[in-house]
Amino acid sequence: MTRTPRRVPPSVTASAWAVPVMVVGQFALVAGAPVLIALVGTLRRVPDPAVRRAATLVAVTFAVPLTVWLARPDGAPSLSKDMHPGFLALIVAASAVLLMTLHRARRTTA
Repeated sequence: MTRTPRRVPPSVTASAWAVPVMVVGQFALVAGAPVLIALVGTLRRVPDPAVRRAATLVAVTFAVPLTVWLARPDGAPSLSKDMHPGFLALIVAASAVLLMTLHRARRTTA
């Protein structure tokens, strides 16, 4: 019995779900790890360009408030406290787009 290779690794899907949960749960800095896992896993293993663009969108929307927080000398002690609610909404929306494209990519390969 031969197994067909999966196009979307489970680690990418789990990371895509973890990003909005962590950001909403006030663990925004820790959410950087799932963002990187989703981005690298998508760029290396998923051939669908829509999924790659969605993962890049999540990484960029996360990188902007992180860069602002790191660059400000008078910033809050944590990224979650310093992040504008608009960025939180953008990260969650970009994560939703990534999840939808992952679902579509998984359904088309099955």
